[in-house]
Amino acid sequence: MPSNVAPAPGTGTSSAAGAEAVVPAEAVTPLIRGIAVLRRLTDADGVSSLSGLERSTGLARSTVDRITATLARRGYVRLDGRDAVLAPRLMELGNAYLAALRLPRLLDAHADALADELDESVSLAVGDQDGIRFIHQATRRRAMSLSFRIGDLLPAERTAPGPLFATEWGDREWARWHERRAADPEDRGFPAVPARSRPIEYGEDDRNDEKDRIGANRTNPTNRKNGKDLTAAQDPTVGNDPTVGKDLTVGKDLTVGKSLAADRPEEPGAGRSARRLPTLGDDFEQRTAEAREAGWALDDQLIEPGLVALSMPVREAGRIACVVSVVSHTSRHTAADLRDTLLPRLRKAVAAMERELREAQHAESATPTPRATAAPSGLAVWTGASKQELGREFIESLARGLTVITAFGEGRAELNLTEVAQATGLARATARRALITLEHLGYVTAHDRVFRLTPRVLGLGFPPLSRTSLAEIAAPHLTELSQRLHDSVSLAVLTGDEIQYTGRVSTSRVMSVHITIGTRLPAYPTALGRVMLADLPEPPLTELLPLTPRTITDPARLKAVLDRVREEGYALVDEELEVGLRSVAVPVRERGGRVVAAVNVAMHSSRRTPEECVAEVLPELRAAVGRIEEDLWVAGRFRRVPRT
Repeated sequence: MPSNVAPAPGTGTSSAAGAEAVVPAEAVTPLIRGIAVLRRLTDADGVSSLSGLERSTGLARSTVDRITATLARRGYVRLDGRDAVLAPRLMELGNAYLAALRLPRLLDAHADALADELDESVSLAVGDQDGIRFIHQATRRRAMSLSFRIGDLLPAERTAPGPLFATEWGDREWARWHERRAADPEDRGFPAVPARSRPIEYGEDDRNDEKDRIGANRTNPTNRKNGKDLTAAQDPTVGNDPTVGKDLTVGKDLTVGKSLAADRPEEPGAGRSARRLPTLGDDFEQRTAEAREAGWALDDQLIEPGLVALSMPVREAGRIACVVSVVSHTSRHTAADLRDTLLPRLRKAVAAMERELREAQHAESATPTPRATAAPSGLAVWTGASKQELGREFIESLARGLTVITAFGEGRAELNLTEVAQATGLARATARRALITLEHLGYVTAHDRVFRLTPRVLGLGFPPLSRTSLAEIAAPHLTELSQRLHDSVSLAVLTGDEIQYTGRVSTSRVMSVHITIGTRLPAYPTALGRVMLADLPEPPLTELLPLTPRTITDPARLKAVLDRVREEGYALVDEELEVGLRSVAVPVRERGGRVVAAVNVAMHSSRRTPEECVAEVLPELRAAVGRIEEDLWVAGRFRRVPRT
């Protein structure tokens, strides 16, 4: 089955019809409201005041408070004073879609290799009704670099992938696109792109020329859709222009309602009736016809000046599974140059991706994986405990409804009602109402009593969270640990034979450890450095200088210390970096088990004995690092989390 499946009718990306759809009688209202809060937080780049959520959602403040309390209990948001902040664990919803989709697991490495070879940004995108969503970004770090994020939604007509997806649209999809264009003429429903420019006025002579061109285009094979001549309403050169065939008030600017003659010098055609030039995207149907014939598509600065892209579809079972794009800037390539120079290499990469999908499909057919899994342990206990702790502030139906999304995943792309109930531990009736609600909102589709997630799930927090760094993930946990122990807490990464501080929470004691973010220190005499050096097969142990009388400088002795650190899982350094400074550290590991950073608690030696550090500080430190790793593993499942 193709990996990319369009959502159900009536749930368009920003269509008026979808917005006005009747809410099913069995829909779960708290789930609808909770998802509305998550969407507003996503649109606000991940953080909003509670009063701001009240205004943007139209919900009562008490309702917003209950929803955010429930989401915080779930770990999806963090309450920071009067603000609600999206938390990395929310990405498990998008991860469920990406895992079920399979494409990131199979194709991300191909996209990364292509980006490395071409030294250009490469992205993978899927269709989301009349828009596209990114599922992978391999971005080059430059002064002018791509800022789109995984999960960002773009209007199809202003992208290179859009015309390729539109080659598979039918009448219903085209009707939805026209409705959305009319309802949102400036693309305000797509926060990831600049608003579309207002139409340009021009004179009656140009208008007559345009009519002649439209008449010629109707007999031009390149302006035919599905073998039919385009009507004036369908013609890509006029789009939905209501002024075609109608006279406008002479010399009036309809956007301001006053004469233009007093505001600008007379030009050729002045005094004649004015009409609007086609705006960005009005040639979309023509571009779709060209993409159908060519098998590739270009974006020549449709999103913003300077941005160009070349795209090709990746097919599975005869349908478009995703579209791969090479993205550049006009300072490096024109659109034509991008096509002429990189199209052969892009074709080769697409062929490799399609071969990967065929092999995976063959392997999956040979050894089918059971779709349903056992119920997550403790779900009922967790919801019960949450209800008991928070009382009426905890909305059980919201927590359960979001859990339904996590029932899907790798090997579980399609589930029936019974399988969803089994995977979540929910009663069938509860799971059914949640699925009805999610289908109404466009997050699942149903066909022959089988449900699938849609790309819209990525719109629940994934874009702002997909750029989160390890330092940002760790920050709230470092703060909590410092407040609990009343000591300084730091996060550091290993750079060669040095550590670099990337996160830091200091105490306000008279005598405390003062180190700023970015500071570098030798790794060998620090607890942070030793837990990271211990993970290396051949740690650099050269130039071991005596910084204090207690600094270990003998390589053999230090190697034995690192062996013990590796075995015990922590390092305690007592006055080896500086007299009076005592520190204990534990490593931070990524999903595969590799150490990527370390966290320490540092204090003056008079504060605690080494034995007290192990007995009192180490358990709290390990618990905090465990929470950091949980967030890191969720955030890093389908993307590389920057260490700094």
